[in-house]
Amino acid sequence: MLSRPSFVSDDAIGRVVAVHWLAETAETDHLPWGFGAHHWRVAGGGRVLFVTLDRLAPRHTATSLEAAYAGAAALAAGGLDLVCAPLRARSGRFTVPVGSGALSVTPWLDGRTPNEAESREPRHVREAVAALATLHRAAPPDGLPRWTPRVGPGFADELRAHTARPWTSGPLAERARDAIATHCAAIERWTGRYLELADVARSRRDAWVPTHGEPHHANRVVTPEGLKLVDWESLALAPRERDYAGLPNRGVGLGLSPEPAMVELFALDWRLSEIAEYARWFAAPHTGTEDDHTALEDLHEELSDAQRCS
Repeated sequence: MLSRPSFVSDDAIGRVVAVHWLAETAETDHLPWGFGAHHWRVAGGGRVLFVTLDRLAPRHTATSLEAAYAGAAALAAGGLDLVCAPLRARSGRFTVPVGSGALSVTPWLDGRTPNEAESREPRHVREAVAALATLHRAAPPDGLPRWTPRVGPGFADELRAHTARPWTSGPLAERARDAIATHCAAIERWTGRYLELADVARSRRDAWVPTHGEPHHANRVVTPEGLKLVDWESLALAPRERDYAGLPNRGVGLGLSPEPAMVELFALDWRLSEIAEYARWFAAPHTGTEDDHTALEDLHEELSDAQRCS
């Protein structure tokens, strides 16, 4: 997230990291990076850690997030160098509860994240495709979460009811409510198609593979040792096409031979889950922060073409 969390201080984060991962902490710096989780750089005792505070509900439970991070660590231990995996806390777990979220840490990587234009350069695309192919060939660790649909058949009707009256929760609430209400018919079409494709995917569970879930450019780090994938909270068994959305043309023409129906499924999976998240966001109290404005822009982007997948 771009803004610091209101419910925990930088010093408190440093103390949690010291108790569970480091003998001492000398520096704790909030990082205005990414969207959806909060991040810090914490240093102490000659070590530097990248610290993440994930939200839980509605996307995760403490159990499912722990399973995803444990799965990433197991993949790394099994020889997948592309995985920048979480480190175990002294408790033996990979997550520690903080407020309504869960804290985890990874080693600080010596590298850089490519921007969107760089991530589409042929050399980088080849590296990303090779990394994903390696991940998809890996034996699934025990206990790995399985992908499930993010919304149900009543999603559009719930949004219609939810947006039928004005929202007074914050300065951007009415703009978000109006945008969603205007697109409820399209959302209903998208949801119907999404659930139809989800049934097809679930009929082929035996062919599912470990998938990162969000391997877009912001979750890649180019290091001297090669490309690393970070942010494994979405790790799950799923059709391999789940990981193709962040590739040019969603993997078409890159030697991947994606199944068009499964590519469509996971494009819809992303769009509908984003709409659901932003509906919750703007119906709840907010103050118009930089994060709020970014979220509203993202909502408009997901709703921008009501003819897609109609």
